Amino acid sequence: MALRADEMIDRRRLRRKLTFWRVAAILIAAAAIAASTGWAMRDSLGGAAVAHIAKVKIEGTITEDEELLKRLKDVAESDSVKGVILSIDSPGGTTAGGEAIYEAVRKLAAAKPTVAQVGTLAASAGYMIASASDHIVARQSSIVGSIGVLVQFPNFTGLMDKIGITLDEVKSSPLKAEPSPFNVTTDEERAMLRSMIMDSYDWFVGLVDERRPLSRDEVLSLADGSIFTGRQALANKLVDELGGEEKAKDWLVTKGVDSGLDIVEWKPRRSTTDFFLSSALGQRIAALLGIPSVDADLLEKIGADRIFLDGMLSLWHPKSAAVSD
Repeated sequence: MALRADEMIDRRRLRRKLTFWRVAAILIAAAAIAASTGWAMRDSLGGAAVAHIAKVKIEGTITEDEELLKRLKDVAESDSVKGVILSIDSPGGTTAGGEAIYEAVRKLAAAKPTVAQVGTLAASAGYMIASASDHIVARQSSIVGSIGVLVQFPNFTGLMDKIGITLDEVKSSPLKAEPSPFNVTTDEERAMLRSMIMDSYDWFVGLVDERRPLSRDEVLSLADGSIFTGRQALANKLVDELGGEEKAKDWLVTKGVDSGLDIVEWKPRRSTTDFFLSSALGQRIAALLGIPSVDADLLEKIGADRIFLDGMLSLWHPKSAAVSD
């Protein structure tokens, strides 16, 4: 019995030691993850202390992106950033989103030499943002322009007639909640929308007139929704130079930026949770728990976070060949 009692005591001691080292291992692993996450997030923001040229990508549909606005503010306030390249590839988006980013870029340009480098596309609100920079470089075959504003809404009345659905409503005035996809748009409703659209259009034209070496009449002649190649945009003074990132850096050098500085991309800020989920350890733990592989940016990658856009749009999109004019 004494032998068994000694064995039980030894086993309990061993269990305590194992428990201690397991807890210690977990704490060490947690500390390592926190440290690596902080370092990775610091790197992803381009937050190195070494002087550099910051590169910020503005891609896809434009919305009032709080993370991007914060990133632009951080770039403007960083002592390590000596110049900025905005890499733009966007068909446009909401007018309010374009306005917010435009204003952020103007504040950035007041603090650092800022150049926009157009990739495939900088149309509508995308061009609005490019015009906020001090210099615009575009590829010869880039698509530039589409200065204008629109509001689009579906009309379900034909479908409702076919399936026998009617809509009853009580509202305070005829224009409340109009235009509606459930009613045919009236002349009064179209006039209301037209007034709103033209007010925003006049504001957009004013921004281009202010930022580009063009008279208002010249801007108006270009602001009919037309799109241009980079070559045509240069001839029309909508951009300043043809080329890519190298040309953008060359312009920064003319503004006193050291030609030997590296270009460092300031990437979107990632939370600790996002970093952990996308890490190998996070994926391994998910597998052990029976959870499918997790990608924290999945919704963003498939565009599901931007299916619905509120408000007026400054957006370029070609019509389908199957749609008649």
